[in-house]
Amino acid sequence: MIGKLILEDGSKFEGESFGATISMAGEVVFSTGMTGYPESLTDPSYKGEILILTYPLIGNYGVPDKKFWESEGIKVSGLVISNYIDTPSHFQSKMTLSTWLKKENIPALEIADTRFLTQKIRSRGTMLGKIIFKEDVEFYNPDLENLVAKVSTKKVIKQGNGKKTVLLVDCGAKKNIERCLLKRGLTVITVPWDFDPASSDLKFDAIIISNGPGDPKKATKTILNIKKALNKKIPILGVCLGNQLLALAAGGDTKKLKFGHRSQNQPCLLEGSDRCYITTQNHGFEVFKIPKGFRPWFTNANDGSNEGIIHTKLPFMSVQFHPEANPGPVDTEWIFDYFLKRI
Repeated sequence: MIGKLILEDGSKFEGESFGATISMAGEVVFSTGMTGYPESLTDPSYKGEILILTYPLIGNYGVPDKKFWESEGIKVSGLVISNYIDTPSHFQSKMTLSTWLKKENIPALEIADTRFLTQKIRSRGTMLGKIIFKEDVEFYNPDLENLVAKVSTKKVIKQGNGKKTVLLVDCGAKKNIERCLLKRGLTVITVPWDFDPASSDLKFDAIIISNGPGDPKKATKTILNIKKALNKKIPILGVCLGNQLLALAAGGDTKKLKFGHRSQNQPCLLEGSDRCYITTQNHGFEVFKIPKGFRPWFTNANDGSNEGIIHTKLPFMSVQFHPEANPGPVDTEWIFDYFLKRI
């Protein structure tokens, strides 16, 4: 079946459907990663977005077991690729990508010239769009909603039995953050986005603020709770959206990037050194005003945007990239160890 991708500037692209034939709207973004589509599709940070994958062959290794996903299901609003492969070959494959998309009611189109589409977004900037079949739908701007509340856990979950306990504020956390913490012998207590650690009876040693979707300024309760934790000098590590939320809570500011960073090859320079790390990223906003008492920790080597902040004295720090990777390089997983030593 033929479907259409329509952008808010009026551009129309026809493509062959290989997902659910339902119409869906969202923000159109692109990722330049070569592999890792199961992890990307299940990353809650993609909530409300129609994802274009620039790598030309997608589906060739199928879909692995649920235990390898980054959440309980697909989080993108739609998928656009250049060439779909319906004959996967991989020992971990449980089903085809097409089967998975149809099961989860997610539309997907095979549009040959994803390169042109990506160049268009790079030059104009991220824009709204919709995948249309029989019924038309209105354009949808995910930045106008608090998406964090939609993807966060609704209950407190305790895992592990370590000597040290970390409170993971779930703003749309990827599962691999939990895996990285548990393999370090920690007790991990995952709490909802609006949970107030400073007023809680739970006993813990530190707070980790997870990644998540949308405009960080919409998560007002999380920002307020982080402020309280900062005042109590509770050690804090922010990841991705957590970087933006920590900056806002400490008095900094954020803004939207032209087309965001979504890939597994973003180069980040460690401030005060010549070292550059290759990182996995998925975000559309950046910290542009560093809060008082903090300094830049990492900087993007491509566009000079902030990639992390660290307090000059206290154990408060955050990174804009994903130290837990999945997909992508694990070059920065040491961030977790560095933070744990500061607790």
